[in-house]
Amino acid sequence: MQPTPDHASAPQPPQLPGDDREIETLAEFDDVCGRGALAGCRVQAVDLTERTSALLAADVAGAVFLGCPMREDAAAKVRAGGALVFPPVPGLPFNPYRGLLYSPDDLFAGLAEGGYEATPDSHAYAWFQRTKADGDVFSSMLRAIHDDSISDALDEHLVGARVVGVMGGHAMARGTEAYAGAARLGRALARTGFTVATGGGPGAMEAANLGAYAAAFGEAMLDESLELLAEAPSFTPSITDWARAAFAVRERWPAGGSSVGIPTWFYGHEPPNAFASHLGKYFANATREDGLLARSNAGVVFLPGAAGTVQEVFDNATPNYYGSRGEPTPMVLVDRTHWTEHLPVWPLLQSLAKDRPMASRIALVDRVEDAPDALRELSGSAAAS
Repeated sequence: MQPTPDHASAPQPPQLPGDDREIETLAEFDDVCGRGALAGCRVQAVDLTERTSALLAADVAGAVFLGCPMREDAAAKVRAGGALVFPPVPGLPFNPYRGLLYSPDDLFAGLAEGGYEATPDSHAYAWFQRTKADGDVFSSMLRAIHDDSISDALDEHLVGARVVGVMGGHAMARGTEAYAGAARLGRALARTGFTVATGGGPGAMEAANLGAYAAAFGEAMLDESLELLAEAPSFTPSITDWARAAFAVRERWPAGGSSVGIPTWFYGHEPPNAFASHLGKYFANATREDGLLARSNAGVVFLPGAAGTVQEVFDNATPNYYGSRGEPTPMVLVDRTHWTEHLPVWPLLQSLAKDRPMASRIALVDRVEDAPDALRELSGSAAAS
């Protein structure tokens, strides 16, 4: 079955300008339907199999149902009532129409019983591996629908948030001082009121999300967590052991602080981390990379990394250089030796920024502990200009 509108015999729905509310949970559906306001709504991935009577009675003119399971008599009625019905796609390990971001529990379901190979995250990656090069337009369309749904969910989640991106290498191991420093950075940013956003994977990304998670607890929690996590320092050779160590920390200290991770199945060997409360996982890495940087409206901190982090530096620098997203946003590079000797990105960034507004929005600091102050100074400079 393909996700095409199942409305061949239905009349075209009337245009209802402005009446396009998105409904993403069963509670929202009950509230809207109870007030007789379902016409024109977009219902995303809500299981309506137990709402047949409500659907049979509702005015659904102009409504769109995206991947919502429902009984056939209800589906027939809403189609006849002028709605579009995009039925669920059977056999997929993900829902292309999902209305909400993932949680770690969503992606790692089944980890405790069957290991990482049993999780939806692993199954989605396996599906991607099978379909990414087969030239099937149906598979590529499903990926595009899914990724657009994730972008919509991210935008809704981050409305009004001051987002600071933290970029860094996936190879940064638990148990190292670099990892601990990235975690302290994430905690400091979260406690300042920023929403921490990362690439959602292991290494520096996990550390920053861990720090944001730890912001809700006392000082000792982060130190104890770092010790526990160091027992499984890397996602190689075992993603299962690596992920279980993270969930053990979460179980010991439940309900931590929130943050965002934006990982990708394109790098399927890099699993998502369990400390980002909200995960916007993509199939298309280019969409993921650009979207993460574009949503970091309060600036980006770049920890030491390799090719991927270098790419992110200049992906961020380009719109700052041209002003294509408005005023330049702060960029803080951490570790002078790394960015001037090992990978001399800083001199080139300075040359690009010379005599342009972005010159007052870039900084290089020696220690990760200096990054929050540098970010505040750059933000103050932006506000004053």
